[in-house]
Amino acid sequence: MIRYWKKDGAALVAVDAPGRDVWIDVREASREDLDILETEYGVLAEHVQDMLDADERSRIEKEDSYTMLILRLPMYDSRYEVMYFTVPVGVILFRDRIITVCATDCEVLQDLSSGKVRDLSLANKSAFVLRLMGRAAIVYLRYLKDLNRRTTSIELELQRSIKNYELVKLLAIEKSLVYFTTSLRSDELVLEKLQKGTTVRFKDDEAELLEDVMTDFRQAIEMSNIHSDILSGMMDAFASVISNNLNIVMKRLTIISIVLMIPTFVVSVFGMNVRFPAYVSESPVAFAVIMGACALSAVVGALLLQGRKQKPGKALLAPAAGGIVLPTARR
Repeated sequence: MIRYWKKDGAALVAVDAPGRDVWIDVREASREDLDILETEYGVLAEHVQDMLDADERSRIEKEDSYTMLILRLPMYDSRYEVMYFTVPVGVILFRDRIITVCATDCEVLQDLSSGKVRDLSLANKSAFVLRLMGRAAIVYLRYLKDLNRRTTSIELELQRSIKNYELVKLLAIEKSLVYFTTSLRSDELVLEKLQKGTTVRFKDDEAELLEDVMTDFRQAIEMSNIHSDILSGMMDAFASVISNNLNIVMKRLTIISIVLMIPTFVVSVFGMNVRFPAYVSESPVAFAVIMGACALSAVVGALLLQGRKQKPGKALLAPAAGGIVLPTARR
């Protein structure tokens, strides 16, 4: 779908046809929209395909009539297992217009078109790029905070669970962090090229804004790396905890099985086709005696297994008033 936006004072309004200093917003592009980009605006077909490629990396290319930037912007969609990921967005800068192309819709473009970004200029192409990337950095940071809150919530669930469902959710968050880290680094390289190169010329008053945007991206990269490292260590720790909990459960089941084997043996002996004395087989209390013997044997077996626990050993070092007392040599 193609929409046209134009500045009307401080507001951004939709218009019906393109003109000078108009932002041509292409989202959820159809085949007809792509044909319009190629035929009416002269965008190369390979550039159009690159902007719609989900695996395309951020980069800058200079052509005779326009400059193309491909950026990776953050995306949230609750329909997928990995809800946080990134999508490529192409920014084509002509002399008198700006074109953005995205295969889907994302929050950054929604914020730009809804007027949430202050001082958005369509006449100044370099300022438009900086505002776009600055908004992307803000959304990155907000999504990273959301991922951190989700991680904390799952961590509390893991402390009461021995199932793998929570670990699967942590794995999805780790994938999102990998996507964010890779995209942030590639976007940072684009910013460095913009700062050093001559493809897009920035005014003197825009240099400070460029530094602020680069600072936000570095902060997002650092946060993503920290969260990823913490999450990796947490997954390893909780995997060990789950394994240890399973071992404890298996140990308890083994103890119960051993304890029940003893009365089972007693009952099996009395159930054999063996002749017992009359006072045993014909006694009215024989059943009660046998069940009592089973219960007693089970209790004795449980006490014997309980008594096999290792006692904690004595400490080699003991604190004293003046410090630590070293162990003396044995004679």
